[in-house]
Amino acid sequence: MNLAFVARSRLIVSLMLVAVVLSGIGGFATVRPATAQGGPELTMWLDVTGGSTVADCIVNDVISAYNAQGGPQVNATLQPNGWTATQTALAGGAGPDIVITPGPSFANELARAGQIIPLDAIAQQYDWPATFAPWSLELGRSGEQLFSIPNEVETLVLYYNKTLFETNGWTPPTTIDEMMALSQTVSDAGVIPFAHANAEWRPANEWFIGEFLNHIAGPEVIYQALTGAIPWTDPQIAAALEPLTQLQTNGWFMGGLDRYYTTTMADASSAFAYGEAAMKIEGTWFQADADTYFDEAGQEWDWVPMPSADGSEIYSLGIGSTYSINANSQYQAETAEFFNFYFSPATQATLVATCGLAPAPVTIPAENLAGLDERMARIIDRLATAAAANNYGYTTWTFFPPRTEVYLYEEIEKVWAGDITMDEYLAGAQAIFAEEFAAGGNPPVPARS
Repeated sequence: MNLAFVARSRLIVSLMLVAVVLSGIGGFATVRPATAQGGPELTMWLDVTGGSTVADCIVNDVISAYNAQGGPQVNATLQPNGWTATQTALAGGAGPDIVITPGPSFANELARAGQIIPLDAIAQQYDWPATFAPWSLELGRSGEQLFSIPNEVETLVLYYNKTLFETNGWTPPTTIDEMMALSQTVSDAGVIPFAHANAEWRPANEWFIGEFLNHIAGPEVIYQALTGAIPWTDPQIAAALEPLTQLQTNGWFMGGLDRYYTTTMADASSAFAYGEAAMKIEGTWFQADADTYFDEAGQEWDWVPMPSADGSEIYSLGIGSTYSINANSQYQAETAEFFNFYFSPATQATLVATCGLAPAPVTIPAENLAGLDERMARIIDRLATAAAANNYGYTTWTFFPPRTEVYLYEEIEKVWAGDITMDEYLAGAQAIFAEEFAAGGNPPVPARS
């Protein structure tokens, strides 16, 4: 399967922010919008890590509209830092009716544990194959069955503080070598090169791992590794991750490893907006809150493609989160009904136009996307072009098997600390990947055309 369809749907099939949708068991903040009551209550946990602006919009402009129809009601609970809590709740036979994961790899793991239900019959009932891009539903399969539906299509880029760059006469980099040289220049000027942190979301590590793999080793090499044609110990893969280690050991991510591990996402974004940091390698999800920070600071942001080894444009393709139905839910049919509403073109248009998100991979009339920020529209257009040219990369949370993914983002910290070598790190990744690959635990990887 190839992804050339993306080009045919530019500005219609869109990418979106990772609502890194987490849940937490303690300290729930429950939002109960005024609605026409009647019918069962479905539980839904929405992430408010870094702020509640997006979650509030989803509640006020989407969930309230659904609840106002009468019938089943959705009770949205706002809470931070809770993906681990979601996993724990599901393992104990509890958790929300609406199960939201950070990506297909996570959903695949829940499916294999029997914690979410197959959606094939529901998909046929609501004709989801006609609503969603075919490849996106394929990514929701575990074995022969569909267990999750995609909530977002996203990519990552290099954001930069345009005001700071213009003041200092800096030019956004196009190659990795240029980015490394610029980082030294920025640091010498007393500015933090990158506003990054993982205190609230340790998997943030994988954003950078994936980008350096795809933009230095290249998507074809990563495709070969994902399909078992080459091992993860391949020298090209090791070479791709060395510059990332250099950035961390130089203290160019938030000013040092200690700060990277303890800074909140909100504080990192604020430092970026106020010009205390110059750049940010992050996904399209950042745009939902970017203006909030930059308007407060009175500065301007923009983006360029993540630099690559030779300067070519590469956009990593990912599903930022997925929706599934809890196997222990008492209201599985009612949850499916809500899904059909939530993923309809009309609702997805509301999410992009009102909440600053971009929709799931569904067809939306172009006129419904009027007013989309030019910078976001430009990303959509460029991702479409890259995908059509077979020049897309692979995000870890979409295409990597779950144990391999977790190993990569956790154990890389030992490399940054100097506790293990890059070769040891990749040998460990290969061992876990080989087990998952042999057991069929890897998500589907579309064939490159």
